Amino acid sequence: MEFELNLPLEELEKRTDKDYLIRKPLLDKDAIEYNNLPDGDKKALQHLVKAAEYANLIYMKQDNELNIPFLKYLEKETENGNKEAELTKILFCAQLGIIGIDSESNKVILLKNAVEKEGKAFYPSDITKEELHSILKCMLKEGKTEEVKNILNQRTIVKRDGKYLKAVDYTVEFKEEFNNIADELEKAAIVSTNKDFNEYLLLQVKALRGNDPMLDAKADKKWASLQDTPLEFTISREQYADLLTGTVIEDEELKELLDKNGINPISKDSIGTRVGIVNEKGTQDILKIKNYLPLMAENMPYKEEYEQNISSDDDNLQTMVDVDIVSLRGDEGAYRGGITIAQNLPNNDKLSLTIGGGRRNVYHRQIRTSNSPEALERRKKRLNATLNPELHKWYNPEADHWFTIGHENVHSLGPKSGTEALGKYKNIIEENKADMGSLALLDCLVNAGVYTEEEKKQILVTFGADCFLKAKPELSQAHRVRTVMQAYYFIKEGAILVDKDGIININTDKMVSTANKMLSEIIKVQLSQNFNSGEKFINDYFKWTDDIDRVSKKLRETDKSLNGMIVTPLADFLCKNSSV
Repeated sequence: MEFELNLPLEELEKRTDKDYLIRKPLLDKDAIEYNNLPDGDKKALQHLVKAAEYANLIYMKQDNELNIPFLKYLEKETENGNKEAELTKILFCAQLGIIGIDSESNKVILLKNAVEKEGKAFYPSDITKEELHSILKCMLKEGKTEEVKNILNQRTIVKRDGKYLKAVDYTVEFKEEFNNIADELEKAAIVSTNKDFNEYLLLQVKALRGNDPMLDAKADKKWASLQDTPLEFTISREQYADLLTGTVIEDEELKELLDKNGINPISKDSIGTRVGIVNEKGTQDILKIKNYLPLMAENMPYKEEYEQNISSDDDNLQTMVDVDIVSLRGDEGAYRGGITIAQNLPNNDKLSLTIGGGRRNVYHRQIRTSNSPEALERRKKRLNATLNPELHKWYNPEADHWFTIGHENVHSLGPKSGTEALGKYKNIIEENKADMGSLALLDCLVNAGVYTEEEKKQILVTFGADCFLKAKPELSQAHRVRTVMQAYYFIKEGAILVDKDGIININTDKMVSTANKMLSEIIKVQLSQNFNSGEKFINDYFKWTDDIDRVSKKLRETDKSLNGMIVTPLADFLCKNSSV
């Protein structure tokens, strides 16, 4: 198959330059964390890294049906000395796909005439939102309820079936890849030294080989209970990529039919993987907050009106680990304007939470600890250009980690069901909730002795200074849209001020109360279970003002970086030297 590259050589050379494409190195092959492992766990890591590579193929197939053919074309052209293909391949491997987005919200399209689809490759490439709605209405009126339920399920690929649609379960559509992953996990379970971890791996093997959501639930439940294991392996299933499924509730007739038939549409899961070594010291530091989760639950707004994953008297179903990362693949490793530094899983739509399973926070040490000279210089320039000099002493990168710990735990708080009704706005609102909860609960954590007043001020100043982007994002970028909304809200409330020169000032006395106010609004929206309420909330606060734009311009002037890429020396070494 022949392809035409989209970006000219000059643009490719710029975007792959070290100043524009930031490298994020994961564990090195000589890392002490790896060398200190028992031989059995070292062998297990080889299998886990190979499993992650198979999962990466699934993600690329879900993202765009042309991803894998295009990558093979780039590899062939690179071998033939095609410089444009070589540089395009670097960008492709960084964003893991033909189409990505950079930190200035520009689409990075590597293939000529490629168009991004709301349904990615979860749905037929030629289907429109309107056609999807029309077909589903027709199917429901003809009694095809179970098929529609499967089409709007989080674990299916949707295909045309004459004038209708049909759903194919992931275990069927990706049978070869799932079996290959299962094979590697079985081998890892033979040599890994931890009984609990091995039990989880074998449960995951069964889930990969069986078309049964309950098998997934049992594997998720075991994974979420892991606390004292030397290794980390996650198959994550997040729903940020699929923007088509959630639109079905926008059609009033279709929504009425779905409600009548008891069908709850759930966006498709994108497959990602994480392989790592659990860092004991980092984990113990993170676990210090666990005893205060009931206190946090008790201080959530409108707590009497909903059930949350953490109750006020029981926090046994929340585990937390800090992980030195060996590999991030698939949805975990696709660097598209940014990459996650932590996760709280499983999400509320997962069956494991209904059978007594809990949730687990995993923190990515190598992603958050960027202390290279280049990174430090970029941070210094940014702060000098945008933050009131009197506040510099309160800016602390480690405070961002403390904030993230709060963010991930707040994902377990607030309403645990019903948010699917918010459709395409669900993720934006949920991420907003997690951020605002992290700030709003600071006073009760200070009173409990978790943080000092000085640390609280560091969290507030660091959050405020980082609450600005280089460009206005698209609605599809849930994490970035919520950042703009927060900047607007805090400026509106007088907690953050931006002067005529684009310098940020932060009124720390107003920050927590402002976060509480916004959090209360968010919880009300989630409780409404109403799409229009969610849309109004987004429209009210997703505003790119002159104040925000002044800071944005200065950020672009001081930081050339447009994107990043994961560098995996230990994972590459393990794959290359694998004898299995």
